[in-house]
Amino acid sequence: MAVEAALAAGSALDSAAERLAGSGIPEARREAARLAEAAWDLPAGQARLSPDRAIAPEALDRLSVLVGRRAAGEPLAHVVGLAGFRRLTLLSDSRALIPRPETEGLVDLVLERISTGVAADVCTGSGCIALALAQEGRYDRVIGTDCSGDALALARQNAERTGLPVEWRQGDLTAPLGSERLDLLVANPPYLTAAEYAALDGSVADWEPALALASGADGLALTRRLIAEAATVVKPGGWLALEVDSTRAADVADLAAGSGWTESAVYQDLYGRARFVLARRSESS
Repeated sequence: MAVEAALAAGSALDSAAERLAGSGIPEARREAARLAEAAWDLPAGQARLSPDRAIAPEALDRLSVLVGRRAAGEPLAHVVGLAGFRRLTLLSDSRALIPRPETEGLVDLVLERISTGVAADVCTGSGCIALALAQEGRYDRVIGTDCSGDALALARQNAERTGLPVEWRQGDLTAPLGSERLDLLVANPPYLTAAEYAALDGSVADWEPALALASGADGLALTRRLIAEAATVVKPGGWLALEVDSTRAADVADLAAGSGWTESAVYQDLYGRARFVLARRSESS
């Protein structure tokens, strides 16, 4: 039902928060403010600053629609259409995984080791890692690849939004890289087992692409292939950096070491979970 009269911003936010809380949203007031900023075209952090400001009926209608979508379980990033990643604000929708805060740590680990040369982000999704590397590194070139044309379309939109120079290529794992010789290959590949994917909460399974989540019976199908293929495109002395499932991080490090990579080690994310594996290609290989 359309809202027929103007309402004070503070009252509108209170009503939105109550509706979200009633649907089980844990940070209802914070999310109500985010939704209001999207509905009312306000900068981040501005929704609560003028609680007595009158909000026009059409703007209240827009907020009501967004609150309804969030209350129905759609991820906040999809409802507002944006997700933050390091210094970037990126477009976010069902074409790719929502960028996660823990993935930001993979970028830190990479930049500490190699910030020049040629870098490739395989399974790029929204393009968040590739774009962060292009923004914060000093690479000659950054390449982003994905097997999903939909994901790459989103990544290209994010590149246009940010103005950052990334080359986008479609194909399976390292196939789009052809004869490239990389100083860095970074990836956040699918890493859930089939059983883990089947047990996912609907807040993820219903809204984010299965192609970016599941990876065979043991969760390592794509990671195992990627470790082997990376040796054909990464230069001697170059780096491989992967985000992995915390329960299989040690297994991935062992796979890398067993495939001839050196300095294979596990690193924790910001929540203290084993989340990343970095390894280096032998200088003599």
